[in-house]
Amino acid sequence: QVQLVESGGGLAQPGGSLRLSCAASGFTLDVYAIGWFRQAPGKEREGVSCLNNYDGNTYYAPSVKGRFTISTDNVKKTVYLQMNSLKPEDTAVYYCATGLRRVCSVPNFGYGMDYWGKGTLVTVSS
Repeated sequence: QVQLVESGGGLAQPGGSLRLSCAASGFTLDVYAIGWFRQAPGKEREGVSCLNNYDGNTYYAPSVKGRFTISTDNVKKTVYLQMNSLKPEDTAVYYCATGLRRVCSVPNFGYGMDYWGKGTLVTVSS
């Protein structure tokens, strides 16, 4: 069955970097879209980034554009989120998700995302 397992979260200082990983299994990663989402305490879940694996198109929320980069290693069946220039407001639980669809839903990345990982916590603090 479809499984997504996030890792790489932790504590980072403002201005620092972290790289999150999402290990995928149970489906063919290289033909489906996959996204990263986050949820901060007391806030609604937010779409961060989405990748169309079949054509390489990437999409970002305005709040992270220019700082975060989504990428994939289809051999390792892993999707990454490189997060640079981190800010305290980036603190959240980060999730990866897929809907087994070829393209991302833009601008609402979460539409149709049926399969979710359990998340990894990112804390940005000095």
